[in-house]
Amino acid sequence: MADDIDTTDRRILAELQVDASLSVEQLAERVHLSRNACWRRVKLLEERGVIRARVALVDPEKLGFGLSVFILVRTSRHEPDWLRQFREAVTSLPEITGVYRMSGDLDYVLRARVADVKAYDRLYQRLIAKVPLSDVSASFVMEEIRDTTELPVLLR
Repeated sequence: MADDIDTTDRRILAELQVDASLSVEQLAERVHLSRNACWRRVKLLEERGVIRARVALVDPEKLGFGLSVFILVRTSRHEPDWLRQFREAVTSLPEITGVYRMSGDLDYVLRARVADVKAYDRLYQRLIAKVPLSDVSASFVMEEIRDTTELPVLLR
């Protein structure tokens, strides 16, 4: 699929990753296309699933979610019923913003946004009430040096 995306598509994607609120006219001007050609390319990128959504990025601190937490999970359970229960648990907790099944020593890494350590403890209590876990630890982010949603689409 990546080979089907040409340089113009990549420029469109780069611009939209910075500002998805651009009008078609503004986007077309930035990538040096006519309005109609730009619109067709964006629609095709959406239809192919390259563009999954257009969203607003919200400042977590301004909404009271100033603490970013990485939750490290090890489990001795790997059967399908446990996995279903785990998926349901982590997707039902809105503070959990990312869930990753890992290779190596950890089974899962969860990314969460909470107000403070007490809010993390409440999240932890709700999580372990929903699914049995063998070992859970948390690392609290002291400083966010870089956190982006942008992919390096112009590198190739």
